[in-house]
Amino acid sequence: MVVTSLKLQDLIEEIRGAKTQAQEREVIQKECAHIRASFRDGDPLHRHRQLAKLLYVHMLGYPAHFGQMECLKLIASPRFTDKRVGYLGAMLLLDERQDAHLLITNSIKNDLSQGMQAVQGLALCTLSTMGSAEMCRDLATEVEKLLLEPSTYVRKKAVLTAVHIIRKVPELSDIFLPPCAKLLHERHHGILLGTITLITELCERSPATLKHFRKVVPQLVQILRTLVTTGYSTEHSISGVSDPFLQVQILHLLRILGRNHEESSESMNDLLAQVATNTDTSRNAGSAVLFETVLTIMDIRSAAGLRVLAVNILGRFLCNNDKNIRYVALTSLLRLVQSDHSAVQRHRSTVVECLRESDASLSRRALELSLALINSSNVRAMTQELQGFLESCPHDLRADCASGILLAAERFAPTKRWHIDTILHVLTTAGTHVRDDAVANLTQLIGGAQELHAYSVRRLYSALAQDISQQPLVQVAAWCIGEYGDLLLEGNCEETEPLQVEEEAVLALLERVLQSHMSLPATRGYALTALMKLSTRLRGDNNRIRQVVSIYGSCLDMELQQRAVEYNTLFRKYDHMRAAILEKMPLMERGGPQVDEEAKESKAAAQLLEASPVTTEPQASKLLDLLDLLDGTSGDAQKIPPLDPSTEGTLIQLLDSPCAPTVPAPIPNLKVFEREGLQLILSFVRPPGTPALLLITVTATNASKGDVTHFICQAAVPKSFQLQLQAPSGNTVPAQGGLPMTQLLRILNPTKAPLRLKLRLTYNHFGQSVQEIFEVNNLPVETWQ
Repeated sequence: MVVTSLKLQDLIEEIRGAKTQAQEREVIQKECAHIRASFRDGDPLHRHRQLAKLLYVHMLGYPAHFGQMECLKLIASPRFTDKRVGYLGAMLLLDERQDAHLLITNSIKNDLSQGMQAVQGLALCTLSTMGSAEMCRDLATEVEKLLLEPSTYVRKKAVLTAVHIIRKVPELSDIFLPPCAKLLHERHHGILLGTITLITELCERSPATLKHFRKVVPQLVQILRTLVTTGYSTEHSISGVSDPFLQVQILHLLRILGRNHEESSESMNDLLAQVATNTDTSRNAGSAVLFETVLTIMDIRSAAGLRVLAVNILGRFLCNNDKNIRYVALTSLLRLVQSDHSAVQRHRSTVVECLRESDASLSRRALELSLALINSSNVRAMTQELQGFLESCPHDLRADCASGILLAAERFAPTKRWHIDTILHVLTTAGTHVRDDAVANLTQLIGGAQELHAYSVRRLYSALAQDISQQPLVQVAAWCIGEYGDLLLEGNCEETEPLQVEEEAVLALLERVLQSHMSLPATRGYALTALMKLSTRLRGDNNRIRQVVSIYGSCLDMELQQRAVEYNTLFRKYDHMRAAILEKMPLMERGGPQVDEEAKESKAAAQLLEASPVTTEPQASKLLDLLDLLDGTSGDAQKIPPLDPSTEGTLIQLLDSPCAPTVPAPIPNLKVFEREGLQLILSFVRPPGTPALLLITVTATNASKGDVTHFICQAAVPKSFQLQLQAPSGNTVPAQGGLPMTQLLRILNPTKAPLRLKLRLTYNHFGQSVQEIFEVNNLPVETWQ
């Protein structure tokens, strides 16, 4: 006997009338019990009503899995009312993860073969919603036949189902190529829109299919021209724009077909210019069409004038009141700034105005674009604008803004003095947000500019006297005062206002830095070293400096204590050498003497290795005697026969002798990733003492014109290995071959199994968030054998 239960309408009213969640659960549990009882009794007349109530319960978030088999029974029923609810239930309750979904394949195949349009539509909708790869392979032939059905309703559903089949089983593309050419002649909006979508899917998945459909470019151009000039279907016009959805889809397909193809691009240039000039942008529908037109122009091989027109359209978008349109314009301009820099430069003032946007996403995009627009001709004006923005920008943007200004100043600085002033302004405004290498870069810059030593030390002293909270600024100022304190006291700098500084004031300021609770241990180290150097720069008594240094001899910080102890020893035992030890650092151009010296050393080493055999028997005997001495043997030790100088008696032979340890051959580096100028190179070292340990240094370099920010490298190895990731040197890879970012990976391989490494990279480049996951299987055998 069937248990009486509520009707669907009554159930909805009762659930909505529940005042608490407990009451709602009670109503649903009671009704689900009635539904289960009805399913067990097998009432065929009311099964579809019970399933309809169960689907409503499912949409509220409650479990309804026990209705899956009832869906199959309703689909197999000959009645349309049963099929309608059954197919709806299948779309909601079944998916590829349940094996039960395969049981409806035959029912769908039978329904597709019968001539009732409503049933065919239900079957097609279900297949396109939850059809798995197996179902698509079994039913693709039936869908292909329905693409040429007389009924427009069935053809529209069949086209959408074909799109789903291509996404699930791309190898079935060939069977849909002939119908697509015929469907392009359709006048029905839904069929034509679905056909364009189907062709787009086919072209994106197969280069051969892309080449096949390039011949329909003139036909697509004619369809779009008809839409723009005369309209296609009045009932599909939105805000005066004729069928914007169809226009956008055609433009998307044209972009795919014209990419890297001169002939196709040439045939659509005139049409794109017509769409770009005639589309009304007062409503969102027109803006959407125009934006898709811009993307198509920039992606194909379009004429130069057309590309300038596209950039100008994006510039107009920047003045739109809609924040979404402004965001889209900023993102698109950021992508185009590398290829069309001069055209984007015309809208520089508008981009700078967007920095003041209250919306954080807009101001961030405007900041990234402003930094990308900086070049040698506008660096002064743009840096001034960005410095003004830095003073009032949100805290989450300060780090990016400060780092961007420093990189731009380093790349395009017109003079050294301007470069120093710019860095000082950034350190004064947002010192706590700058990159880790800002202190080293500025000290190296000041050290290499001898004519600006007096100017720099006065500027830094004045800034330090006003604020000691910005730690990078304090560190640079302490270093500069220690190096050039004598110039600070002379007071003869013509480039700054007259400033009389007393020795006591300088010492008091450094003591204040040492005693401040805001000073980091590294900052105190800078200040203590500055005091020590001033002991040779100042003309007064050094007792005050000695007292301060002696105080920190018992400091809890180990590094600071060690410095203080060493400085105290220098005062007590080696005072006669103090002036020579603490003299000024020599002038050093950035990358100059260091690189030259390293090159000389490399050249000398190469000459040594390439030298002719010079090892003689007495020299070899002396070395072997030395080895015997280190082994603790006496003169009675067994003599090792001398090396034969006739067989390549070089230094390499000596290292290969039984008394010398074998030097392992270096492991070659491996390039594992390259995209848009960003490269990832792995270098390997196996410490001789622990052969199971492998040290991998990940080096990221950037040859593009845009910085790679928020760079994160993550790694994974099989379970038999042990992996430890060290902290990276930073999260920004500067553009144009700047300072590379490095990270150390320590891998323990006790079983000496072949090494497999999986890497995941996440970063921002040219305003886009990028994530790459790849596996490295071609590691050198030396890394694990």
